[in-house]
Amino acid sequence: MKKLATIYLLGIVMLGACSKSDDKDDPGGGGGGNNTGTEIRGTITSDLHWTKDKTYRLRGYVYVASGVTLTIDPGTKIVSNKDSAAVLVVYRGAKIMAQGTAAEPIVFTSNEANPQPGDFGGIVLVGQATGNGNHSVIEGGVDAAFSAFGGSNDADNSGVLKYVRIEYAGKAVNPGDEVNGLSLYGVGSGTTIDYVQIVRGLDDAFEFFGGTVNCKHLIAYNCADDDFDMDDGYRGKIQFAISVKDPKFTDAKGTSGDVSNNFEVDNVNPSNGFLLSRAPITFPVMSNFTLIGPNGATGTSADFGWSMRWRRGSKFILANSIALGGQKGLRLQEDSTIAYFARGASAFYNSFISSVASNPVDVELGKTIPGVTYDNASITDRIKTNYKSTVLATAGDMKLTDPFNNTAPNLKPATGSAALSGALFDFGTLGDAWFEKVSYRGALDGTIDWTANWAVWNK
Repeated sequence: MKKLATIYLLGIVMLGACSKSDDKDDPGGGGGGNNTGTEIRGTITSDLHWTKDKTYRLRGYVYVASGVTLTIDPGTKIVSNKDSAAVLVVYRGAKIMAQGTAAEPIVFTSNEANPQPGDFGGIVLVGQATGNGNHSVIEGGVDAAFSAFGGSNDADNSGVLKYVRIEYAGKAVNPGDEVNGLSLYGVGSGTTIDYVQIVRGLDDAFEFFGGTVNCKHLIAYNCADDDFDMDDGYRGKIQFAISVKDPKFTDAKGTSGDVSNNFEVDNVNPSNGFLLSRAPITFPVMSNFTLIGPNGATGTSADFGWSMRWRRGSKFILANSIALGGQKGLRLQEDSTIAYFARGASAFYNSFISSVASNPVDVELGKTIPGVTYDNASITDRIKTNYKSTVLATAGDMKLTDPFNNTAPNLKPATGSAALSGALFDFGTLGDAWFEKVSYRGALDGTIDWTANWAVWNK
């Protein structure tokens, strides 16, 4: 890992006298409030305000220290070059106030003439909410002084990300040690994350490491690995979210046996020596997702897996949602994960699913679960009856407008689609006032497109 020598935040003029590589830390510079430059590196140690009349270039790892607030105005552009892919780390006790608008989103993106995934490292929010310790430190090569995360305050507030795009993100430090588009480490429910799109990321789009943060209006578009990755005891709520996969784009899996999914949700990794029942247990409660897989398109990468991969002791409720075109459908893996589903704690509820595989329900067999007899057929029946969901014969039966047009996906339900009505919020904690009690299923209704103006496609 890099060693952070002192406090840096340099302007362009000061950079002219620097003989080091741009990815290294430079001495001097003082706290954030003492600098007005647009070339940013090192540690921000006093409140800072970025405005839309400037373009800010981040170099390497940039840390917002505890007690500091970084404010970013609507319409502001923050860029990174591939030789020093930027990672913005908003540490415990710090805040980011990035409040864009639909007309003027805040954009983190590549500064290259030919943008590629990995040009911008990503954003890491670090909070003080509880987790189960599955990860001991933050992934991705951050400085040791900023590597701890989590705490005991589930209502912790790391600030606001609203109408924000993160483009061409991802930074692979070592195999299995990466920075995602947006990484959320122990982030608390006092944080606002709403209208955030991750575009063409090299690794996961959104990854939740413990914490209790609640999110609305999320988009993962053409990212290489998992779009929604949850572990370490994450227990938040999410409503209105989109996952669209590029059939030809996955990250390098090597011989790991890993695959790319719309969802991959764990409690812990047993190779860390933990029981799958380690508390708090990962248990997201979610509604109104639309998941779009490759649908067997010509040239589809062999590294694509499932629309939903629930495993390693996780619980979940996913309701009023649509999963179409996964190479495989819904995967239940490990005995405790299967038992939660078969006994009614977890549910794929009042939703729709199709997959390229003939049977979209894929349950790991050969497990011994006291009191539970199961196979693919019995779990499929449970989905249809107890959980009121529909297994579609083909993706076209859903009647979305143009879901597999990757350059311009139109996910609105067309006339006659069953998704236009029928939403239910009567299972588990879906009745919580935080959830908007809409009538439609999936991320969008037939008229209003909340992705308009601020989100982008064809990248």
